[in-house]
Amino acid sequence: MLCDVLEYHFLTLVSHALITGLVILFLWTNGSTFIKKSPPHIPDVVIPEKPVLEFVSDLRVEINRALSSLREIASGRDLKKFFTVIAVLWLVSIVGGYFNILTLFYIITITVLTVPLVYEKYEDEIGSFTHKAEAELKKQYAVFEAKVLSKIPRRDIKRE
Repeated sequence: MLCDVLEYHFLTLVSHALITGLVILFLWTNGSTFIKKSPPHIPDVVIPEKPVLEFVSDLRVEINRALSSLREIASGRDLKKFFTVIAVLWLVSIVGGYFNILTLFYIITITVLTVPLVYEKYEDEIGSFTHKAEAELKKQYAVFEAKVLSKIPRRDIKRE
């Protein structure tokens, strides 16, 4: 909230804090000879190679899986999934235009913590509403598919 009120972005805040820390350590280390005190002990930080390689390997697998999913969606075989992804990305771009990234993280955190509790409390009402909404969406999709999607010519990708 402080970042929004002062229009001071989080990355700028972190950068300025690091700059301040480095300047203080620099002055303390080089000024310690003048004030006859010992310089600060700055420990060596070494990251072990094995956990980094495991993380990168797992990250590579997830990136390959995501790219494979994107290729499958972009191929146009499943139009429902394609239009769903387009709609979600469009919605994310609209929401992203209204909020700062930290505000979005805050909203997502609050949502993740409260939605399960609300669902647990009102499970029956939410269940009946979602069944009605799902039935209505299926009707609307059937109409959309009959009027629009069935008229789009498709080529057979397997033959090529």
